[in-house]
Amino acid sequence: MSHFLTRRGALTAAAFAIAAFGAAPQAAFAQAPIVIKFSHVVAADTPKGKGAQRFKELAEERTQGRVKVEVFPNSQLYKDKEEMEALQLGSVQMLAPSLAKFAPLGVKEFEVFDLPFIFKDAAAFRAVTTGPVGADLFKKLEPKGVKGLAYWDNGFHIMSANKPLHAVADFKGLKMRIQSSKVLDAQMRALGAIPQVMAFSELYQALQTGVVDGTEGVPSNFYTQKIYEVQKHMTVSNHGHLAYALIANKKFWDGLPADVRTTLEGAVKDATTYANAIAATENATAMDKIKASGKVTIYTPTPAELNEWKKAVMPVHKEMESRVGKDTVAAVYNATGFAMPK
Repeated sequence: MSHFLTRRGALTAAAFAIAAFGAAPQAAFAQAPIVIKFSHVVAADTPKGKGAQRFKELAEERTQGRVKVEVFPNSQLYKDKEEMEALQLGSVQMLAPSLAKFAPLGVKEFEVFDLPFIFKDAAAFRAVTTGPVGADLFKKLEPKGVKGLAYWDNGFHIMSANKPLHAVADFKGLKMRIQSSKVLDAQMRALGAIPQVMAFSELYQALQTGVVDGTEGVPSNFYTQKIYEVQKHMTVSNHGHLAYALIANKKFWDGLPADVRTTLEGAVKDATTYANAIAATENATAMDKIKASGKVTIYTPTPAELNEWKKAVMPVHKEMESRVGKDTVAAVYNATGFAMPK
C-alpha cells in the first residue's frame, strides 16, 4: 500500500514538474511574433518584389517586432496556380497576384483589367483602382476568404517574339504565352496567335526551347527573368496593363489585434505608394538595360499600326461583356474616359 502511495506521489510530483516546465514555453509563446508568410512569383528586385520588402520593413518596424513578415519571392513556395489556394487554406497569409488570378476563384469581374487597350495611361488605371470600382471588386473577394488590401501598378505590356511584330498579320500562328485569363486568350486569338497558358516560372525555358514563340509582359519582368536573352524582337505596344492586388487571408487579417491591424494598414498604404512610384522608373531602367544588351531589336509601332492592333482586338471587349459583366465594363469605361478606335 505504502509502495502504491509512494508511486502515486511520484507521479503527482512528475505531473507538477511537467506542468511547471510546460508553463515556461507557453509564456514565451505568448510573446512570439505574429508571422506573416508573404509569397509571390517574381524576382525580389522587381517593383512587386521591392514593394513586398518595403511592406516587411514597415510592418516589423512599426509593430516593434510584434509582427514578423517572411517574404518568399520567385515561386519559392508556390507557383502561379497554387498560391491562391495556399492563401485560402492559410498556408500563407499574404500574396500579391496579378489581377488575372481572381477569375478562377469565380470573381470574373477582375478580368476587366485584362481588356486590351482599356487604360490609356497610368492615371486612367488609378482612376479605377482608387475609386468605387476598385473597392467594389475587392468586396467580391471577401466571400472567398480573401481580403483585398491595395492595388499595385506595374505598368504597360510589351510583346516579344523571335520575329518582328509590327502588323496584326505578324501574329498569325505564333504560340504566345499568357497568364490564365479568358480575356487574354481571346486577345491573342483576335490577333491570330495561339495562346498558351503557362506558369511564369517556366517561361524562360519554354521560350529557349521553342515550346512557345513569344509572350507579353512588362519590361522589368522581361529584364529580371532574362526574357530578352531568348527573344529577338520586342514591340512597345502598351496594349495591356499589369497590376497586382495585395491580398490577405481574410480570417487571419480580421483576427489580428485591432491595433496591429491598423498599423499594418498604414504599412500597406505606404508600401503601395512606394511600389507604384518605382514601377515606372524600374520599367524605364529595365528597357534601357535590355536595349544596352544588344540582344534584341525593340520596335515602337506607328500610330497607324497601333490603330490596326486596336481595331483587331476591340471585338474582345464586346465578346467578354457576358463574362466580365456589362456593368463592370461600363463602370471602367466611365472612370477612364475610354473611347473606341476610329
